[in-house]
Amino acid sequence: MSETVIREVTKGVWTFSKPFARFGIVPIGGRSTAIQLQNGGVWVLASTPLDAETKLKIDELGPVKYIIGADAVHHLFLGDYKKAYPSAKLIAPEEVLSRHDDKSLTLDGAWGRDPPDTQYGFEDDISHRYFSGFKNKDIAFLHRPSKTLIEADLLMNLPCNEQYSKSKSSPYFLGSFGPSSWLHSRFTWNLGTDKEAMRRDAKTVSGWDFDRIIPCHGDVIETDGKKAWNDAFRFFLD
Repeated sequence: MSETVIREVTKGVWTFSKPFARFGIVPIGGRSTAIQLQNGGVWVLASTPLDAETKLKIDELGPVKYIIGADAVHHLFLGDYKKAYPSAKLIAPEEVLSRHDDKSLTLDGAWGRDPPDTQYGFEDDISHRYFSGFKNKDIAFLHRPSKTLIEADLLMNLPCNEQYSKSKSSPYFLGSFGPSSWLHSRFTWNLGTDKEAMRRDAKTVSGWDFDRIIPCHGDVIETDGKKAWNDAFRFFLD
Protein backbone atom coordinates (compact mmCIF):
# COMPACT_ATOMS: atom_id res chain seq x y z
CA MET A 1 0.00 0.00 0.00
CA SER A 2 1.33 3.43 -0.95
CA GLU A 3 2.14 5.84 1.86
CA THR A 4 1.89 8.88 -0.40
CA VAL A 5 -0.91 11.31 0.52
CA ILE A 6 -2.01 13.37 -2.49
CA ARG A 7 -4.22 16.38 -1.85
CA GLU A 8 -5.43 19.50 -3.62
CA VAL A 9 -4.78 22.04 -0.87
CA THR A 10 -6.45 24.84 -2.79
CA LYS A 11 -7.39 25.30 -6.44
CA GLY A 12 -4.48 24.29 -8.64
CA VAL A 13 -2.09 23.60 -5.73
CA TRP A 14 -1.38 19.92 -5.01
CA THR A 15 0.76 18.36 -2.30
CA PHE A 16 2.45 14.96 -2.22
CA SER A 17 3.19 14.01 1.39
CA LYS A 18 5.22 11.03 2.60
CA PRO A 19 6.83 9.71 5.78
CA PHE A 20 10.47 10.66 6.24
CA ALA A 21 12.68 10.37 9.33
CA ARG A 22 15.83 12.46 9.70
CA PHE A 23 18.81 10.19 10.40
CA GLY A 24 16.26 7.38 10.24
CA ILE A 25 15.06 8.38 13.72
CA VAL A 26 13.33 11.77 13.88
CA PRO A 27 10.04 11.88 11.92
CA ILE A 28 9.86 15.18 10.02
CA GLY A 29 7.99 14.03 6.90
CA GLY A 30 8.58 14.97 3.29
CA ARG A 31 6.45 16.89 0.82
CA SER A 32 6.53 17.92 -2.82
CA THR A 33 4.21 20.59 -4.21
CA ALA A 34 2.86 20.99 -7.74
CA ILE A 35 1.21 24.19 -8.96
CA GLN A 36 -0.79 24.69 -12.13
CA LEU A 37 0.41 27.96 -13.64
CA GLN A 38 -1.96 30.35 -15.34
CA ASN A 39 -0.27 29.68 -18.70
CA GLY A 40 -1.10 25.98 -18.45
CA GLY A 41 2.28 24.67 -17.37
CA VAL A 42 3.12 22.97 -14.09
CA TRP A 43 5.69 24.08 -11.50
CA VAL A 44 6.95 21.32 -9.20
CA LEU A 45 8.91 21.70 -5.99
CA ALA A 46 10.49 18.24 -6.07
CA SER A 47 11.34 16.99 -2.60
CA THR A 48 9.93 13.43 -2.48
CA PRO A 49 10.30 10.36 -4.73
CA LEU A 50 8.58 10.43 -8.11
CA ASP A 51 6.56 7.29 -7.39
CA ALA A 52 3.83 6.04 -9.70
CA GLU A 53 1.01 7.83 -7.88
CA THR A 54 2.87 11.13 -7.82
CA LYS A 55 3.75 10.99 -11.51
CA LEU A 56 0.21 10.03 -12.53
CA LYS A 57 -1.27 13.05 -10.76
CA ILE A 58 1.42 15.47 -11.99
CA ASP A 59 0.87 14.26 -15.57
CA GLU A 60 -2.86 14.94 -15.17
CA LEU A 61 -2.17 18.54 -14.15
CA GLY A 62 -0.40 19.47 -17.39
CA PRO A 63 3.07 19.70 -18.91
CA VAL A 64 5.82 20.17 -16.35
CA LYS A 65 7.69 23.39 -17.17
CA TYR A 66 9.75 23.86 -13.99
CA ILE A 67 11.42 21.46 -11.55
CA ILE A 68 12.48 23.27 -8.39
CA GLY A 69 15.01 22.39 -5.73
CA ALA A 70 13.91 24.19 -2.57
CA ASP A 71 17.36 24.32 -0.97
CA ALA A 72 20.82 22.78 -1.06
CA VAL A 73 19.83 19.60 0.79
CA HIS A 74 16.51 18.74 -0.88
CA HIS A 75 18.23 17.48 -4.02
CA LEU A 76 18.00 13.67 -3.89
CA PHE A 77 15.21 13.29 -6.44
CA LEU A 78 15.92 16.19 -8.82
CA GLY A 79 17.64 13.90 -11.31
CA ASP A 80 14.66 11.53 -11.38
CA TYR A 81 12.28 14.38 -12.10
CA LYS A 82 14.54 15.77 -14.82
CA LYS A 83 14.75 12.36 -16.51
CA ALA A 84 10.96 12.08 -16.42
CA TYR A 85 10.47 15.64 -17.69
CA PRO A 86 13.57 16.43 -19.80
CA SER A 87 12.12 19.57 -21.37
CA ALA A 88 11.40 21.18 -17.99
CA LYS A 89 13.78 23.80 -16.59
CA LEU A 90 15.64 22.54 -13.51
CA ILE A 91 16.26 25.39 -11.07
CA ALA A 92 17.89 25.01 -7.65
CA PRO A 93 20.59 26.54 -5.44
CA GLU A 94 24.07 26.34 -6.96
CA GLU A 95 25.28 24.27 -3.99
CA VAL A 96 23.11 21.35 -5.16
CA LEU A 97 25.68 20.55 -7.84
CA SER A 98 28.41 19.79 -5.32
CA ARG A 99 26.09 17.69 -3.15
CA HIS A 100 24.24 15.61 -5.75
CA ASP A 101 25.68 12.18 -6.58
CA ASP A 102 25.13 12.57 -10.32
CA LYS A 103 27.85 14.99 -11.37
CA SER A 104 26.34 15.19 -14.87
CA LEU A 105 23.35 17.04 -13.43
CA THR A 106 23.10 20.57 -14.81
CA LEU A 107 20.94 23.48 -13.72
CA ASP A 108 19.03 25.75 -16.06
CA GLY A 109 18.92 28.32 -13.29
CA ALA A 110 20.80 28.54 -10.00
CA TRP A 111 20.17 30.70 -6.97
CA GLY A 112 23.52 31.87 -5.66
CA ARG A 113 25.03 31.82 -9.15
CA ASP A 114 22.58 33.93 -11.12
CA PRO A 115 22.11 37.69 -10.52
CA PRO A 116 19.63 38.29 -7.64
CA ASP A 117 17.04 39.83 -9.96
CA THR A 118 17.02 36.89 -12.41
CA GLN A 119 13.59 35.98 -13.75
CA TYR A 120 13.09 32.29 -14.47
CA GLY A 121 9.74 32.46 -16.24
CA PHE A 122 7.23 31.56 -13.53
CA GLU A 123 7.15 34.97 -11.85
CA ASP A 124 3.68 35.88 -13.17
CA ASP A 125 2.39 33.37 -10.60
CA ILE A 126 5.18 32.73 -8.11
CA SER A 127 7.57 35.12 -6.35
CA HIS A 128 10.83 33.81 -4.89
CA ARG A 129 13.35 34.93 -2.29
CA TYR A 130 16.75 33.30 -1.91
CA PHE A 131 18.04 33.12 1.68
CA SER A 132 21.79 33.38 1.07
CA GLY A 133 22.39 33.76 4.81
CA PHE A 134 20.64 30.50 5.76
CA LYS A 135 22.75 27.40 6.28
CA ASN A 136 20.80 25.27 3.80
CA LYS A 137 20.52 28.05 1.18
CA ASP A 138 16.72 27.92 1.11
CA ILE A 139 14.31 29.74 -1.16
CA ALA A 140 10.86 30.94 -0.07
CA PHE A 141 8.16 30.91 -2.76
CA LEU A 142 4.87 32.82 -2.82
CA HIS A 143 2.05 31.57 -5.02
CA ARG A 144 0.26 34.87 -5.23
CA PRO A 145 -3.13 33.72 -6.62
CA SER A 146 -3.72 31.46 -3.59
CA LYS A 147 -1.72 33.52 -1.05
CA THR A 148 0.35 30.42 -0.28
CA LEU A 149 3.95 30.37 0.94
CA ILE A 150 5.93 27.24 0.02
CA GLU A 151 9.28 26.44 1.66
CA ALA A 152 11.53 23.63 2.87
CA ASP A 153 13.67 24.15 5.98
CA LEU A 154 12.95 27.79 6.82
CA LEU A 155 9.89 26.78 8.84
CA MET A 156 8.67 23.40 10.12
CA ASN A 157 5.32 22.50 11.66
CA LEU A 158 5.76 19.25 13.55
CA PRO A 159 4.44 16.71 14.28
CA CYS A 160 3.92 15.65 10.67
CA ASN A 161 0.49 14.07 11.03
CA GLU A 162 -0.57 14.20 7.37
CA GLN A 163 2.74 12.82 6.14
CA TYR A 164 2.43 9.80 8.43
CA SER A 165 -1.33 9.34 8.08
CA LYS A 166 -0.92 6.26 5.84
CA SER A 167 2.08 4.88 7.70
CA LYS A 168 2.28 2.37 10.54
CA SER A 169 5.05 4.47 12.10
CA SER A 170 4.36 7.29 14.54
CA PRO A 171 4.86 10.97 13.59
CA TYR A 172 5.71 11.89 17.19
CA PHE A 173 9.18 12.41 18.60
CA LEU A 174 9.78 14.48 21.75
CA GLY A 175 6.60 16.52 21.36
CA SER A 176 5.82 19.30 18.90
CA PHE A 177 8.14 21.63 17.02
CA GLY A 178 5.92 24.39 15.68
CA PRO A 179 6.75 27.88 14.43
CA SER A 180 5.32 29.55 17.52
CA SER A 181 7.56 27.64 19.91
CA TRP A 182 10.57 29.36 21.42
CA LEU A 183 12.67 26.37 20.37
CA HIS A 184 11.82 26.88 16.69
CA SER A 185 12.73 30.57 16.70
CA ARG A 186 16.03 29.75 18.42
CA PHE A 187 16.65 26.96 15.89
CA THR A 188 15.99 29.38 13.03
CA TRP A 189 18.34 31.95 14.54
CA ASN A 190 21.13 29.40 14.89
CA LEU A 191 20.83 28.35 11.23
CA GLY A 192 21.38 31.94 10.14
CA THR A 193 25.02 32.11 9.03
CA ASP A 194 24.69 35.76 7.96
CA LYS A 195 22.37 37.54 10.41
CA GLU A 196 22.04 40.73 8.37
CA ALA A 197 21.13 38.83 5.21
CA MET A 198 18.62 36.82 7.23
CA ARG A 199 17.04 39.99 8.60
CA ARG A 200 16.72 41.40 5.10
CA ASP A 201 15.15 38.30 3.59
CA ALA A 202 12.92 37.43 6.57
CA LYS A 203 11.49 40.96 6.47
CA THR A 204 10.91 40.71 2.73
CA VAL A 205 8.90 37.51 3.09
CA SER A 206 7.04 38.94 6.10
CA GLY A 207 5.88 41.72 3.80
CA TRP A 208 4.38 39.30 1.29
CA ASP A 209 0.63 38.69 1.14
CA PHE A 210 0.05 35.10 2.28
CA ASP A 211 -2.16 33.24 4.71
CA ARG A 212 -1.27 29.59 4.09
CA ILE A 213 2.15 27.92 4.44
CA ILE A 214 3.07 24.62 2.81
CA PRO A 215 6.25 23.34 4.49
CA CYS A 216 8.24 20.33 3.37
CA HIS A 217 8.31 19.14 6.97
CA GLY A 218 5.13 18.99 9.05
CA ASP A 219 1.49 19.81 8.56
CA VAL A 220 0.25 22.50 6.21
CA ILE A 221 -0.62 25.72 8.03
CA GLU A 222 -4.00 26.45 6.46
CA THR A 223 -4.49 29.94 7.91
CA ASP A 224 -2.64 32.56 10.00
CA GLY A 225 0.54 31.69 8.13
CA LYS A 226 1.84 35.24 8.42
CA LYS A 227 1.78 34.99 12.21
CA ALA A 228 3.52 31.62 12.06
CA TRP A 229 6.28 33.09 9.88
CA ASN A 230 6.74 36.10 12.13
CA ASP A 231 6.88 33.87 15.20
CA ALA A 232 9.50 31.56 13.70
CA PHE A 233 11.65 34.52 12.61
CA ARG A 234 11.01 36.71 15.65
CA PHE A 235 14.70 37.17 16.40
CA PHE A 236 15.29 38.52 12.91
CA LEU A 237 12.18 40.71 12.81
CA ASP A 238 12.45 42.44 16.22
